[in-house]
Amino acid sequence: MSTCVHHTALSNMKVVLDTNVLIMSISKGSPFHSVWTEFLSGRYTICYTTEILLEYEEVLARKVSPTFANAILTAIVGATNTIEVEDYYKMQLITADPDDNKFVDCAFAANARYIVSEDHHYDLLRNIDYPRIEVIDIDNFVAMLQVTKG
Repeated sequence: MSTCVHHTALSNMKVVLDTNVLIMSISKGSPFHSVWTEFLSGRYTICYTTEILLEYEEVLARKVSPTFANAILTAIVGATNTIEVEDYYKMQLITADPDDNKFVDCAFAANARYIVSEDHHYDLLRNIDYPRIEVIDIDNFVAMLQVTKG
């Protein structure tokens, strides 16, 4: 189902970061900066599709700058703990904001442990038995990274 065509994971924990979480974690002054630094240190694996990267790029370029967006994408794509996924299945589970489906489809295809997001459109996934895709908010993800830090 997932085709790992880019990198081999260093860690067993595969996650999909919603764009809002990526934005919240990049700034050194952010209380969520550990999400980014723990990724850079190889603590977990980010799964992504081309469509997700394009959204990251568009939002970062608009909110910060195209140069900054390029640097972040280069860091993600160049990391050894990323997995590029081909999401062959388009499940269309989120109807309130269909644009969010790319993250669900990626998590399903990659067999990711979590989608990390602050977006409540994903709440409906808690009531779906299959596919079982867990959503965790950024506060809980940061707490989990701290607890599992060894």
